Amino acid sequence: MITNKFYEDLDRLIPNPVCELHYTKDYELLLAVMMSAQTTDKRVNMVTDILYKKYPTLEELKNASIEDLIQIIRPIGTFHKKAQNIKMIAKDLLEHSDGKVPNDRAYLESLPGVGRKTTNVVLSILYNVPCIAVDTHVERVSKRIGLANEKDSVLEVEKKLTRKLPKDQLNKLHHQLLLFGRYYCKSRNPECETCPFQDMCKNYKKQQKK
Repeated sequence: MITNKFYEDLDRLIPNPVCELHYTKDYELLLAVMMSAQTTDKRVNMVTDILYKKYPTLEELKNASIEDLIQIIRPIGTFHKKAQNIKMIAKDLLEHSDGKVPNDRAYLESLPGVGRKTTNVVLSILYNVPCIAVDTHVERVSKRIGLANEKDSVLEVEKKLTRKLPKDQLNKLHHQLLLFGRYYCKSRNPECETCPFQDMCKNYKKQQKK
């Protein structure tokens, strides 16, 4: 059972949760989240700071040479596919959405490299749609503290969080759980001894039994 203390502790640890990806335009957020798959926000910010300065419009991104895009985003991995995705997404937004990122889940999920997680992040941030994006951090935290089961799929974790957490706080809680996983409940060397969720945490209880 989730108590008020759970939300209070999250608010204390992460009082002002925000997306850590750099962007100033709606499509920049979409592209950044797409590129963040299997890499870190820090690396994505490093390449997008260069990318968006060199190609400041969707038209320029659409017409950029694939070789140049690859060189710029090489540090993030799977750069060949992501470079192609950048061009195709830019082209699609210009042709079918007047250059705007629409509040349209089906359309966004149809874009290359954009799945449910990316769509959830974008809709949550741009349009305040109440949804949870389950990345590796959110999944790890949810399973450790018992909000989901160890064998649950990413979609099952999302459904359980959506059901258990207050709808009007989903967007905020998404970022809090993500940042809690990134900086406290890390994959390696989690800060268990000072964690306020010890009583909920399966991982901590296992350690105590050793």
